[in-house]
Amino acid sequence: MDLATIIGVLVAFGMVFMGIMAGGPLTLFVDMPSVFITIGGTFGIIFINYPFRDVMGVVGVIRNVFVVQKRDAQGLIATFVDFATRARREGILALESAAGELGDPFFKQGLELVIDGLEPQSIREILETEIEHIEQRHTKGADILNSLGTYAPAMGMLGTLIGLVQMLQSMSDPSSIGPGMAVALITTFYGSILANLIALPMAGKLTMRSREEALEKGMIIEGIMSISAGDNPRIVERKLHSYLAPALREPVVVYTRGE
Repeated sequence: MDLATIIGVLVAFGMVFMGIMAGGPLTLFVDMPSVFITIGGTFGIIFINYPFRDVMGVVGVIRNVFVVQKRDAQGLIATFVDFATRARREGILALESAAGELGDPFFKQGLELVIDGLEPQSIREILETEIEHIEQRHTKGADILNSLGTYAPAMGMLGTLIGLVQMLQSMSDPSSIGPGMAVALITTFYGSILANLIALPMAGKLTMRSREEALEKGMIIEGIMSISAGDNPRIVERKLHSYLAPALREPVVVYTRGE
């Protein structure tokens, strides 16, 4: 689990909850018509704006907000250095068994393309196209959440206008003005909560996750191309270290398995 996301959710909702409880009972902020207008209306607009399959697919994408995929960049570099050493000593076909053991489908695909003897330019084009499709899928999820964050406050304002119209119809009873105004403003409150505490932060986290994955896959492409070109293991190491911050760069000592 992503500790930062969990802490952020607990702190954000906790502070809002404490602020509510400090001023009165929680029931003051519960209004079902406002829920129907703001939340129901917002999701209705999302279904108008995006295909049903894409909207339902966001449920799976949101999982990436709460789950951290540990990426061992230094371990990835060590693996490439090991592969480069074996390829120079034993030939590229010596990596065939290693390719079958890789758990990363993208890494496995790239290494198999090298083993099959494809031209370097063709390998790069295939892998870069794969990255583009992955980024498109991730961007789609973030776009839907950004749209959710855009439409929710608008639907909240619409609910407020509806509440104000209904309140003005009962102006003859001054005692109903205060409660009516409170109910009208709750829809704006719901829209703000849905946008600023849920949708927009999730969209931002998904965008960051997508950038991290694209960087890792860019490193894999660079390593694959180096193996295809028969680069010296030290050259491979230096190329891949360029993807890391200087403080994270550690020299690879082991160049062959079992040493």
